Amino acid sequence: MKNRDNLFADTDCVEKFAFDERVADVFPDMIKRSVPGYVSLVSLTGVIASEFIREKTSVYDLGCSLGAVSSSILANLQTFPETLFAVDNSSAMLEKCRVNLTGFLEGDLNIEFLNEDIRTISIADASFIALNFTLQFLPPEDRNDMIQKIYDALIPGGAFVLSEKITVVPEEEEKLIIQLHESFKLANGYSDLEIAAKRSALEKVLIPETAEAHIKRLTNAGFKKVLHWHQALNFSSFLAVK
Repeated sequence: MKNRDNLFADTDCVEKFAFDERVADVFPDMIKRSVPGYVSLVSLTGVIASEFIREKTSVYDLGCSLGAVSSSILANLQTFPETLFAVDNSSAMLEKCRVNLTGFLEGDLNIEFLNEDIRTISIADASFIALNFTLQFLPPEDRNDMIQKIYDALIPGGAFVLSEKITVVPEEEEKLIIQLHESFKLANGYSDLEIAAKRSALEKVLIPETAEAHIKRLTNAGFKKVLHWHQALNFSSFLAVK
């Protein structure tokens, strides 16, 4: 299969996971085979966004990777915002995102592609913001400030969708959900070796938190409504409304 993810099929794979050209080339296959519920989550994010997007506002896809969420948002638009910002600090991912969104560039909507760190860009006047499996890659000490920055950038009534891999408690439940996730990946064609190698690589860069920790952070930032709207094994999504 073309562009099939086999990056971790041998023991000489990179020790630390990075969103480089090799990952960008196989990312669609990788995420569909690794993240349960990903396709439905992305599809529904576009539907949710359509309920909150307003004219003369901005929309942000922070950590946009190849643009799956941006595409879902654009495909479901009922009201057109002023600008959609697709932001990613990986130039390899962002370049493919630009190609994937080519069909939407011919319309009246302005789309800007920013190869930047989401922690340092300016965001404002937003009616909808998505942060899809990205916060988990930020250092834990930066996460409160990132969520507060997102809250402050939203207009009243604006919405934020946060999707993350989560950890669960107690420990027995965590072990079970990890086992089930590994069974999901085995069912999708990954070998035990690949699963172990990727887990080792991600442990160095991906630090998950509990659903309760995410909800508390969103509430502390000021969001009035926080809904845990989607979960498939240890992958969850939260809708927060200002």
